[in-house]
Amino acid sequence: MRQPLRIAVAQPYCTPHDVAANAAVHAAMIESAQARVVIFPELSLTGYELTTPTIAADDPRLVPIMKACAGSRTIALAGAPVRGKDNRDYIATLVIDGDGAAVAYRKMYLHPPESDWYSPGEGPAVLEVDGWRLGLAICRDSGIAEHVAATAAMGMDAYVAGTLFSLTAGARRDVRMRAIAVQHGVWVAAASFAGATGGYPMTSGGSGIWAPGGALIAQSGIRTGATAHATLRHRSGAVEK
Repeated sequence: MRQPLRIAVAQPYCTPHDVAANAAVHAAMIESAQARVVIFPELSLTGYELTTPTIAADDPRLVPIMKACAGSRTIALAGAPVRGKDNRDYIATLVIDGDGAAVAYRKMYLHPPESDWYSPGEGPAVLEVDGWRLGLAICRDSGIAEHVAATAAMGMDAYVAGTLFSLTAGARRDVRMRAIAVQHGVWVAAASFAGATGGYPMTSGGSGIWAPGGALIAQSGIRTGATAHATLRHRSGAVEK
């Protein structure tokens, strides 16, 4: 039987374009989260700033996050723009632990402004942590039924998304995430931006975790710096805050 998995969804304060400053905030939130997996929003390391230069997995500015992960045995999922071996740029999820960082997933379904700067990822991805299979998504992906179904077909225990929703779109996000939990019988975790970013004077916050069947287990408010937590238990499907 798999051990319980403690996860957290975080909504950090973000300084536009400043990877070093944002990495320091990520590190502090990881240290305080006391979770095995900490999920951050879309493009969390740069802000939703589509002109920011890409970040390499070996960027020294990520070292504070690696150290925080090493100290707490945490795996962080952070949002960043990356350049692929094909010399194309992508909106990506980085998986970061005490040993380093790597690109775990590239966003497949781009909004029109994003497609001016980035290419779509080629396929879904699942990350395994302690025997738990986490299906990865970035924002709009979660609203595309084909993406959710293709990720579920890979065998996932949870659908994990880094997102950005406007201040007025929080209710739509919650309906979407609950529907995924109901339809596919999996946990859903969505880390959403709070505060200002990318031309939005305010974003939704409301990072949350839904249980299989759709019950909302934990959710943050609108402020930056907040996290929501849940412990996933396999045998009974029970979830604890």
